[in-house]
Amino acid sequence: MAAMTFAVNFAFAQEDAEGCKDHPLFSRIPGYYIDQCSENFNQFEIVTGVGKQQALEGTVSNYRYNIINEDSKRPSAFQIIKNYENAVLSKGGEKVYLASKPDNDGFTGATFKMNNNGSTYWLTLYEFNDIDACLGFQLTIVKMEAMKQDVTANAMFEKVNSGEPLTLYINFESGKSVIRNESLNIVDELYKMLNTNPSLKIIIEGHTDNTGTKAANQLLSEQRAASLKQALVKKGIAAERISTVGYGQDKPIAGNTTEEGRAKNRRVEIKKMQ
Repeated sequence: MAAMTFAVNFAFAQEDAEGCKDHPLFSRIPGYYIDQCSENFNQFEIVTGVGKQQALEGTVSNYRYNIINEDSKRPSAFQIIKNYENAVLSKGGEKVYLASKPDNDGFTGATFKMNNNGSTYWLTLYEFNDIDACLGFQLTIVKMEAMKQDVTANAMFEKVNSGEPLTLYINFESGKSVIRNESLNIVDELYKMLNTNPSLKIIIEGHTDNTGTKAANQLLSEQRAASLKQALVKKGIAAERISTVGYGQDKPIAGNTTEEGRAKNRRVEIKKMQ
């Protein structure tokens, strides 16, 4: 009877914890199950280098993976990290930091970053209980929502007509000038503003953060301003009522040292043409 009870308990322990499943963007390492999981809006400090951390805020998803069969061949921490690295890179992401053995600050793990459907994801692997033959490890994924904005045509007009710049956070495809669907409502409100105020002429200014080269950012800012103009002209606004200019990374309104600051700098400003 004791042997039977042990066998049943052992089998149950290898199943995912109740309510736990893999993150939608990443499948698990074969041979592991989820022992614990949690998800909530929170702050999380992620390792970005030796002795360096960055505070993030967003939806934090935690997973503790343990091996199903302790007698099976166990992958190394490096092998697990490389599997996730390949998955991130295949989705257009990037490696931020990797330490397959304890660094000078005692950290073993890796940090990656990627964009998906308008949101930025940070992924980190850590707390490996064995570097060479890993029984378990921790995975944390932080989803930072893309900056969104709800503003009406009337509010837009009041701001622009007063002579003050109207700052808009329009989501474009990463590194491109294609306006994403979630920002088409902002384009619609801009159209309403111009359509109901036919004497109004505007300047569209494009701005970026400092990620990448200065020359590339300059071109991207010009292209994004032109893309917004094209969208408004396509809706019926006369092209001569809209001028465009790009300033690249030269006019930040926040620091570029944090993701939050860079998000604020990736913007479009609308000004009244004098």
